[in-house]
Amino acid sequence: MTKTIEVRNPRTGKFDYVIIPPPPRLVVQQCKRTRRAQVRWQQLGLEGRIEALQQWKQAISSGRDRLTEALVNDTGRLSTSVLEIDSFLSSIDRWCRLAPELLQESAKNTAIPFIALQQTSVPYPLVGVISPWNFPLLLSTIDTIPALLAGCAVIVKPSEIAPRFVAPLKTALNAVPELRDVLTFVEGAGETGSVLIENVDLVCFTGSVATGRKVAQAAAKQFIPAFLELGGKDPAIVLESANLELATSAILWGSVVNTGQSCLSIERIYVADSIFEKFYHQLVTKAHRLQLAYPTVESGEIGPIIAEKQAAIISDHLLDAVEKGAVIHCGGVIEDLGGGWWCRPTVLTQVNHSMKVMTEETFGPIMPVMPFSTVEEAISLANDSIYGLSAAVFASESEALEIAQQIDAGGISINDAGLTAMMQEGEKNAFKFSGLGGSRMGAAALKRFMRKKAILIKTNATNDPWWFNNEV
Repeated sequence: MTKTIEVRNPRTGKFDYVIIPPPPRLVVQQCKRTRRAQVRWQQLGLEGRIEALQQWKQAISSGRDRLTEALVNDTGRLSTSVLEIDSFLSSIDRWCRLAPELLQESAKNTAIPFIALQQTSVPYPLVGVISPWNFPLLLSTIDTIPALLAGCAVIVKPSEIAPRFVAPLKTALNAVPELRDVLTFVEGAGETGSVLIENVDLVCFTGSVATGRKVAQAAAKQFIPAFLELGGKDPAIVLESANLELATSAILWGSVVNTGQSCLSIERIYVADSIFEKFYHQLVTKAHRLQLAYPTVESGEIGPIIAEKQAAIISDHLLDAVEKGAVIHCGGVIEDLGGGWWCRPTVLTQVNHSMKVMTEETFGPIMPVMPFSTVEEAISLANDSIYGLSAAVFASESEALEIAQQIDAGGISINDAGLTAMMQEGEKNAFKFSGLGGSRMGAAALKRFMRKKAILIKTNATNDPWWFNNEV
């Protein structure tokens, strides 16, 4: 008998929701059914697929209150949940608008006058998406929507830590039979994800480096592509020429939005010596103004720590930093309030790269600030990491652009923070251990779900000059 999984409410600490993972044989059967349905989905054509996704969007919008309630129960926060739903719905519109141009195909001339080239693409039949708990809705659909428009069928395994949002999505799917047959959600833990990888044609995974390694190895064993978006330890560099009022506001948001539970969070801040004192005092002042979303979700901006294990990691990083000489100026304590784990925005100085808080992913509202004396030192510190997801630079535009070219990261925000979360047009790859595979942004985010075909057409009836001369 399959063991049930009890799900903890991050606000109350109570286990108030249960999921029952399907046994492996049922996951295999579901994969087979969904793959069979993909043939009809592809034959429906792009216009038909767009129409089906728009119908799903309308059904979701009609039941938006239920989706919002489910997301709040999953994550314990309200304003970010509202933003998450808005971003998801707008992504459906964006991809439906872009897909016709991106999937357009045409014949091309070649270097050989009598050979024409027809470049076509065919979708991978079945895509598996394994998503995390920090943005449960957005990160379960960021790969799903372009894959569906490309003509793939998709099976999503959301995190067992935040699975409640799935039920409203399934209810909305029932209103769109064409989509319901090719978009499936399976609930479970790592064992379910492992079975899924063994039965799909391509896998998209968002999560930790440790689990990402296992996914990559399992995908390689199946000889299927794996697109991995993994951890980050994003740096921010602040030069003397920066606008400090702007920089402190942007970095505060980039560090603590969603309680810092984002791979795009700024987790290391490097500030020029000459402005260091002024910078961190401004940052502390602004951090003090943010309140916990407790006792109600409307009480403040900072929600609870969603995953209980993450509270232990944040606490460990803070303890390690203090033991090695760091100074905490605000926050710095994991609080038990109403059964949930909470952490106020925390600013630290006297930090260095011997500390976990400067080298390992913290995934909390923690802002360690470290001075530098030269631009070269700042770049060296920013690149001193196993991660390379994104970064931010605050300076005059010319200085910032020059520094951005030297940072080993896929997305660099100039005089802002976390812009890749807000603007999806720019293609980027994850550097180092932050990921593997094609960009999940820009045109490539859709095209990576297609396998390219080259159809070469001989256009004359004469022998090719490279053939054997064996005419009778």
